[in-house]
Amino acid sequence: MMSTVSLRSAAGRWVVTSSILASAMAFIDGTALNVALPSLQRSLHASGTDLFWVLNAYMLMLAALILLGGTLGDRLGRRRIFMIGILIFIAGSAACGLSGTVTMLIIFRMIQGIGGALMIPGSLSLISSAIDEAERGKAIGTWSSVTTLVTIGGPVLGGALADAGLWRYIFFINIPIGVITLLCLWWKVAEQEVPADAPAQDYPGAVLIVCGLALLTFGFLRVPVSGFGSLPAYGSIIVGLLLLVAFIITERRSQHPMLPLYLFNNRTFTGTNLLTFFLYAGLSGSMLFMSLNMVQVQGYSQLESGLSFLPFTLLMVLLARLAGTLADKYGPRWFLIIGPFLAGTGMILLSLVQQTNGPSSYWTTFFPGIFVLGMGMTLTVAPLTATVMGCVGSQLSGTASGVNNAITRIAGVFAVAVFGALAVLFFSGSIQPSLEHLPLTAAQKSAIMAQTANLGNAAVPAGLPRNQQIQITHIYHQHFIQTYGKIMAMCGVLGWLGSIMAFIFVRSTVTKDKR
Repeated sequence: MMSTVSLRSAAGRWVVTSSILASAMAFIDGTALNVALPSLQRSLHASGTDLFWVLNAYMLMLAALILLGGTLGDRLGRRRIFMIGILIFIAGSAACGLSGTVTMLIIFRMIQGIGGALMIPGSLSLISSAIDEAERGKAIGTWSSVTTLVTIGGPVLGGALADAGLWRYIFFINIPIGVITLLCLWWKVAEQEVPADAPAQDYPGAVLIVCGLALLTFGFLRVPVSGFGSLPAYGSIIVGLLLLVAFIITERRSQHPMLPLYLFNNRTFTGTNLLTFFLYAGLSGSMLFMSLNMVQVQGYSQLESGLSFLPFTLLMVLLARLAGTLADKYGPRWFLIIGPFLAGTGMILLSLVQQTNGPSSYWTTFFPGIFVLGMGMTLTVAPLTATVMGCVGSQLSGTASGVNNAITRIAGVFAVAVFGALAVLFFSGSIQPSLEHLPLTAAQKSAIMAQTANLGNAAVPAGLPRNQQIQITHIYHQHFIQTYGKIMAMCGVLGWLGSIMAFIFVRSTVTKDKR
């Protein structure tokens, strides 16, 4: 079995480099594609629903399979599964770039998701199992800083390629990055031996967890489109939850469980995963609604909206490695208490932003909240990841990474679904009373209310007099900002709940379960 190595050694640097390259490939792909969607829509004549599935077909497969991907790495070899994931991801990327129809693109995005589910947990489990424990936080901080820095280029790259009509190259660029990563792994990173007594794969557990997570994710993805009253949405959520209950029962009875439930007897493992769920649900919701507010209501361009997050990104780049190093030295507890508290406070500050004068007032409106949010996440990310990976034995690091990554993805999907549905509810509910005193017909009021599903992008129905159009636009903007404030405050409370989880569950010295 390969022993751990120093981060400063050549072997340590190659492990971290290959992990960074693979992760950056996935992060760039996602951020660049978001910016290029209008160009893609025109090229493939895609509908709004088509675009929804172009984005979420990948997320569906990733969330469903990521726990299985981490477990396979533990049982079949981390480097082997990591490389298979990269190979599938770049094959899916090539197919996406060559897609002639939006249906083909959605199918090949699912293949990308399968590759991502094998690749993403592998990057962190490889670092956790290969790098000396004393330097693990620093290594993960390095991974976090560099992947964040690389990800900055995603929106810029996506915008440039989209403007040039070359959106397909967002997928093609993954091919050289993936090939270089595979060569690094093949030549420079040794495989860890799989123990001779490694248990057989838990097939019943695998089927239940994959189907359960797939249905749960599908249901959450449907909520913003069809609402909780839709049978596909709530039916999928209910059946998904029942399958997850069946999975837990199966794992309790299995001699060789895919997910050893005793891991959750470890207070730190349980607490850090609860922290992950609350914090990343809040972060996902806040990022989404802050972008919507800036672009749809406050007069920011998409590029200006992207640049507004630069302080957040720079803090991650400059300080995440230091935070990981200090957590290695002093213990993670206070980082995981203070970090989420600051992140939640940043979201609360952002919830107070009212109508602004656009980008010219950025420094006195959005910047303070973004800075505090960025500082909170900077203090949290590397210590959190290192703690999750460090409180289990190295033989289960892939499983631990899979669990934590799955929770991160599900938290994001859950937040977008639930906050999206709540936002429409708040928005429409607050607008309706404002229309009562306007000289509008029932049909006009109905047309105005029908637009509330588009939130800040709600358009004034045609045919109204100019002065009424101005009034309705003002009402839309005013009530969207109120809705934005409520959602951001909820996101901030979720960040504070994450801090409370760390206060309750995480001790200064992490106890490792070595079973």
